Amino acid sequence: MVNAGTETSTSPRAQRPASSAFSAEHLAVALARLPPARRLRVAFSGGGDSLALLHALGELRERLAPTAIDAVHVHHGLHELADAWVDDCRRMCARIEVPLEVLWVDATPECGESPEAAARRARYQALTATLQPQEVVCTAHHQRDQAETLLLQLVRGAGPAGLAGMPALATLGKGWLARPLLDWSPADLRAYLEGRGIAWTEDPSNADARFDRNFLRHEILPRIAKRWPGVERTLARAAAHQADSAAVGEALAGIDLVQARGPYAGTLSASALKRLPAARARNLLRGWLAACGLPMPHAAHVEQILAALVMARDDATPLVSWPGAEVRRHRDALHASTPLPAHDPARIIGWDPRQALALPDGVLEALAVEGRGLSVERCRRARLEVRFRHGGERFRPAGRRQSTALKKLLQASAVPPWLRDRIPLIYVNDELAAVAGLWVGEGFAVADRSAGWELRWTALRELLR
Repeated sequence: MVNAGTETSTSPRAQRPASSAFSAEHLAVALARLPPARRLRVAFSGGGDSLALLHALGELRERLAPTAIDAVHVHHGLHELADAWVDDCRRMCARIEVPLEVLWVDATPECGESPEAAARRARYQALTATLQPQEVVCTAHHQRDQAETLLLQLVRGAGPAGLAGMPALATLGKGWLARPLLDWSPADLRAYLEGRGIAWTEDPSNADARFDRNFLRHEILPRIAKRWPGVERTLARAAAHQADSAAVGEALAGIDLVQARGPYAGTLSASALKRLPAARARNLLRGWLAACGLPMPHAAHVEQILAALVMARDDATPLVSWPGAEVRRHRDALHASTPLPAHDPARIIGWDPRQALALPDGVLEALAVEGRGLSVERCRRARLEVRFRHGGERFRPAGRRQSTALKKLLQASAVPPWLRDRIPLIYVNDELAAVAGLWVGEGFAVADRSAGWELRWTALRELLR
């Protein structure tokens, strides 16, 4: 098995061999930095870069045993020669005696998505689905690819994380994504193939300057390299420096997050954020959103969060959103989430408490308990419905002397405003009997040791845990 101990670094920092020439021996040094693997899968296009990687792995087959080696080709269906490329890949893999799996994908762009981005998304989704634990997909990204990535991120205004370029190793699904060729130029890889008399397939779309990466490759980088030879290696080194800066920022965000946690799980304290210097506050916001698993905001959105949310009055409920994410404030807590799903307050749902009910904002459950909760006897042979607040409801929680406007009860509770109209209300024969996760109404609560239902709504439970 390929084994590098416990190393799982995602840094793209180059560790260049003594000689710049690419060979199976030099590849073995790069592979030694990978985590233990029972299978190495080469993302194989049939082009020269991936062919050099696959061929060199074939030379290392005996040394790498019992680690299995195979190839996977993603058929995007975007080019008239796509079927012919599959045949070429099969012939190449047969000569190297490496198994090949072909994955057919739908690379149709989504609304606002470029063809490049759509193909990349479809490709990585397909590769991710093939991976099992201790399996590694190896791509043939090289030094020039890293330089192009840095320049693309630079013109897009990326920060250190974006300017760090492509990591040499990262998690992918259940396994890993490795880029073992980042130390070599495309010329190194071509020299390897030509020295062995090996032919490869060229994708004509690689010459199409309408694509941003190709424009940089054919129009910009050659002119820069003419003035500053070796610029690709220099840019790759710059990406490594940015990776170090990003790692320091990530570590600092982790430290600050411990001190700035909000009152509820996954929230951030606005007052704690306000006390930090501006640069450190921005860094913390990005680290917090990354920990929440949300898409990274643009710099303008970060500034909006600091201005509109952090500096807002305590009774304000501002919102900052961008594709795939929303940040709100309630009292001192910043809440981050994916966009709220559509909600119909007039919806009425018949419910059997013995079955969990999936709602757009979470799952409503009734857990069997004794001596507490909603009385099972009181609900026997009754019609139970789930409804939602639309205004004017009054409610008397068990143990209180009189009913109160439900709106006031919710305002006094820990439920943030954007969930108050979405919280499930349980009606028994048209009478409001319980508010999921909060209260059971007078006359509906278990009064002795008899059977009851503890009502849980996952959206509220996750918030208040």
